[in-house]
Order: sequence, then structure tokens, then C-alpha cells
Amino acid sequence: MYLELTLKNLIPVFAVALVVALLMTPVSIRIAHKIGAIDVPKDDRRMHHRAIPRFGGFAIYLGTMVTLAAFEWHDPKIRVAMLGGTLMYLLGVWDDLKTLKSWQKLIGQIVIAFIMYAMGMRIDLITNYFGQGHLQLNAAMTFLITMLWLVGITNTINLIDGLDGLAAGVSAIAALSIAYVAYIHGAKLGMPGVCLAMVAIAGSCIGFLPFNFSPAKTFMGDSGALFLGFMIAILSVVGPLKRSTFIAVAVPVVVLAIPIFDTSFAMIRRLVNHRPIMEADKNHLHHKLIASGYGQRRAVIMLYGICAIAGMAAVLISRELYKDAFVLGMIAVAYLYVFLTDPAHKMPQIRAVNIADEEKKAERQAKQAQGSSPDGETRPEAPAAEDAAAQPEE
Repeated sequence: MYLELTLKNLIPVFAVALVVALLMTPVSIRIAHKIGAIDVPKDDRRMHHRAIPRFGGFAIYLGTMVTLAAFEWHDPKIRVAMLGGTLMYLLGVWDDLKTLKSWQKLIGQIVIAFIMYAMGMRIDLITNYFGQGHLQLNAAMTFLITMLWLVGITNTINLIDGLDGLAAGVSAIAALSIAYVAYIHGAKLGMPGVCLAMVAIAGSCIGFLPFNFSPAKTFMGDSGALFLGFMIAILSVVGPLKRSTFIAVAVPVVVLAIPIFDTSFAMIRRLVNHRPIMEADKNHLHHKLIASGYGQRRAVIMLYGICAIAGMAAVLISRELYKDAFVLGMIAVAYLYVFLTDPAHKMPQIRAVNIADEEKKAERQAKQAQGSSPDGETRPEAPAAEDAAAQPEE
């Protein structure tokens, strides 16, 4: 039996997740120093220039799991999702401590996705949204689509985790958007559990953000990024029935359109350049915004805005308002075009100036250039260094 989907019941879920994450983030910072989970800038791909703890995923994980255990432990599918999230979190912790190779992480993700498939978390039908009934997928297609979905969405969050606050903020926006869709459709589509779980994820991310927004005091690490991506992916396919299959899959795709596009383009770029698909580089959207002269905060807020527009478009799609959703999508594309089409752009640096001090400084420099001291007395020119060196010592 689910809690009734009302704000009165959703607020405690959000509050518990937020408070747990907020309280546990300082604890995660202390733990990071003790176990050596520190991100040391080793290359120019990183945006920070000092060592920063990267164990913040611990706080996000606890905030989400404590909340789900308190409010949704009765749901067997939520328990399966929690198991998968725990396994993915542990894989991320291993990477944060030992720095796994890309192929090792990918194999770990595939194994976890297979466990979820074996436990019944599958996409086994595609709704004929524009007609009657739905198409039942065969076993091979069900397996392939489920594995691609879980592994692909898991990595979208991990690959955008390149600026302070970006992954946590985008995950919170995505979770709230999906939660709102579930709230609108409610029990009619079997989605109350999804709503509560997404609210818990959003609360955990927002509780973590005060420590992660630029300038960051801590990073979530791969443990947090993999956990968030996996939970959004797995919860999107928890028990969707009939028409909700389309909604459950389409909504996360639209909400995460920017990360998905960025991830897909990165893979194509690396294949064309004969580089490993999972290799990190400095050509993601957020890196391009930084290269265009926008600071970390501006770049992150820009991407927040675009992801929020995509989230609103997803809500409209779930309500069959396709034209409205298309217009919002075009607005998001237009903003991306404006932000990214002038790579030589540099944001103006605005600072307060004391005009009197600047005038005095300019006057002193002008007098010095004329060979005069600041008080107006002319000083004899000093002999050149080479002339002085040429004179014999007395």
C-alpha cells in the first residue's frame, strides 16, 4: 500500500532525504581524508586546482536509502532497485579508491544490469502510443533494450560530472520532473512508488549541493554519479503498465536530453578519433562553455536552465501536449546555440575601480616614463649595467 500522493505526504519524504544528506556530507569529507578518497588535479581536463575530497556520494546514497527504507520498504520492486543502487554505489566507491580502468567499470555495470534483469526489472513491451494495444518484445530484444537502458542512463550522469554542482543539480531537476509526471498520473499508471523514490533522490541531491556548488568543498565521486544515474534508470521502469511504458521511458530521455546528447556525441567523437569510448576528455558541453569564457557558476546555471526546460517538455509529453513540448525543445536548442556558437567569446570581467587611485597610478607611471620621480625631481640616469661591468675595479 503506497502513501497517498499528496504534498502533505511528499514533503516528509523530501525533508528526510535532504536532512540526512545535509548532515552526512561533512561526515563524508572527514571519511574521504581518512581513506584517501581525494581528487588530485593531474591534468588540464579537471576544473579545480587543489585536492578535493570525492566521497560525497556517501551522503547522497544514505539520504536516498534511509528515506526509501523508511517510506517504501514494503514494495518488493523498490527493494530490488535499492539492491541494484547499492551494488552500483559500491562499484563507484571501488573506482574512487582504486581508479578502475574504463572497461572494468563497464563490465561491473553490465553485471549489475544483468542482475536487475534476472530479478525481473525489464522493459518487455513498447506501447503503441498512437494506436491500440502494445508490442510485446521477444526475449532477445527485452534483454538488449533493458541492458542498454540501464548502462546508458547510468553513464549519462557520470559523464556530465565535470563542473561543481552540475551532476547533483541536473539529477535533482531530472528526479523532480519524473516525480511530477508520476504525481500527475498517480495510481492510474502504477507510479506512486516512482514518485516517492524520485522525491527522495531530489532531496538527497539538494542536501548535498551546498557543499558541492562552486567553489566545491567536496565531490560526489563516481560512487555518487553512478548511483544517481542507475537509480534514475531503474526507477523509471519500476512496474509501468500499458500506456505508462511509453511515459516511463520517454520522460527520462527528454529530461536527460542534454546529458544523453553529450554522452552520445562524446562516444561518436572518440570512435572517429580512434580513442576508447569510455576515455575522459575535455570536449563536453560544460567544457565548451568554460572555454567560451563563462565561469563555472554561470555555465552550471545555464545547463540547469536548459535541463529544467527539458523537464517541463517531458511533463507536457506525458500529458500528450506534443506541440507545446516541441516549442520548449526548440527554445532549449536555441539557448544551446547561443551559448556554444561563439568559441572566441569572453565574458567581461567587471570589478569596482577607485577612480582617484587609478588616476594617481597613471600619473606616477607617466612621470617615471619621462625619467622623473613621483615628486617631480629629475634624477640622473643610472649607467647601463654593461657599462658598469666594463669599468675596472679601483
